[in-house]
Amino acid sequence: RRLIPKSKEEANVSLKKRVEKNDPVAIREIGMKHGNNGDHELAFEYLTKAAELGDALAHYLLSLFYRDGQGVEKDEEKGLYYLEEAAIAGVPEARYNLGCYEGRNGRIDRAVKHWIIAANLGHDGSIRELKNCYMNGDVS
Repeated sequence: RRLIPKSKEEANVSLKKRVEKNDPVAIREIGMKHGNNGDHELAFEYLTKAAELGDALAHYLLSLFYRDGQGVEKDEEKGLYYLEEAAIAGVPEARYNLGCYEGRNGRIDRAVKHWIIAANLGHDGSIRELKNCYMNGDVS
């Protein structure tokens, strides 16, 4: 078992060791730090590595990078690919966003299926969308 680091310096040393061992969560955390500091290109590189190692949240974050064009050229197709990978891996926000995408494209039945899955994972926004669909008579 690992002890909780007592300082930021200790935490950073631990994180670097985990990155050296190809820990996808640690690699994603480093990527997020770079993204939060405005270095989207380096963040994209770290997130790509984490996604390749199977980190579901990294897939979701990459979908946002492609959607918004942060650190990479906007690409709806690649964004959807990473969004679907994250949704399959169980990221509720990804499922919700897929539902929104399907709803914007007039495929309410598919949107509802995504929102039901996300709602079962505890996503409040999906519950609101489902409520709206029932109130509008889009589903019964």
